[in-house]
Amino acid sequence: MGPVELLHMSVFSQTFSPCGRFLAAGNNYGEIAVFSLSAALSPDATGMSQKPILTFAAHEGPVFSLISTDTHLLSAGNGEISAWSWAELTKRSTKALWTRRPNYKTSLEIPEINAMIVNSKDNSLIVGGGDNNIHIMDMETGTFKSVLQGHKDYIHCLSFREREGELLSGGEDGAVRIWGELIAHQCLQKSLLVSVTYLGECTRPQFGKWIGCLTTDSDWMLCGGGPALSLWHLRSMSPTSVFSLAGCQREAVFYQDLILTVGEGPYVSHCVPGGTVKAQIPSSSPSLNTLTLNLNSNEHRVMTTAGSSDQIDVFTNFSYRAFSLSF
Repeated sequence: MGPVELLHMSVFSQTFSPCGRFLAAGNNYGEIAVFSLSAALSPDATGMSQKPILTFAAHEGPVFSLISTDTHLLSAGNGEISAWSWAELTKRSTKALWTRRPNYKTSLEIPEINAMIVNSKDNSLIVGGGDNNIHIMDMETGTFKSVLQGHKDYIHCLSFREREGELLSGGEDGAVRIWGELIAHQCLQKSLLVSVTYLGECTRPQFGKWIGCLTTDSDWMLCGGGPALSLWHLRSMSPTSVFSLAGCQREAVFYQDLILTVGEGPYVSHCVPGGTVKAQIPSSSPSLNTLTLNLNSNEHRVMTTAGSSDQIDVFTNFSYRAFSLSF
């Protein structure tokens, strides 16, 4: 890859391997890079340890979403999802196990797939994207069983509440929807949770109404994008805190007693659920798209962030950037 491509690279997605020893990242050129965290975190690490052990072309368009199952890396781009074996990837083998397309209305439609999550209760893959719909695929058979319709514009983000069997989705239409009881691929109920833009304290007309990030933890939800990042109590369906962050937030996670979030601006924000922005930790990218925590491995317990550059920042202590991986 030449210097011009590197200059214009954006990393849209990342996920850790189930063992926690590897990180996969996807960029705007349709490539996936696999890094060895074991090598990068080793006391003997060199500059080469911060380079990918493998880079391969996965999709024709950007890799918008990456997630891991117990054995597979799943990647999504424009209109398609591919599966790769983690065991094979670590041996430098890059043959896709399968590629599937949701049942779109026309063969000419190639909507981007922005979000994927796995419902472990029934081993289904839930995807949302540019056709405004949520598609549910049976992981055993590879067939798409059902479609959830309701959003008026494309879907940016999904979150699953395992205990309640509920799915939440956020979209360009400014709505967060809650979909109840996803059992045997039948959605028994659906209801509009809230249109965040209609709440004065969250509204930021200059940024639009789109919901760009959404995550849940028990009875709590975080959402933001055009509207300010806000914390909601799901039982009472009401916001409890609004965070005064300057730009649009693209990813937010709950971590212990903190909320970690990234978006426009070259930093990771540490927020307290009460509404205070406690710290802003510098990153190497001018703007960030993705933040991921590797919590399955004590040995490789890190936070990684990436965005509008070829650098992926690694935080061993979440209060400062330890080093950067290079795509």
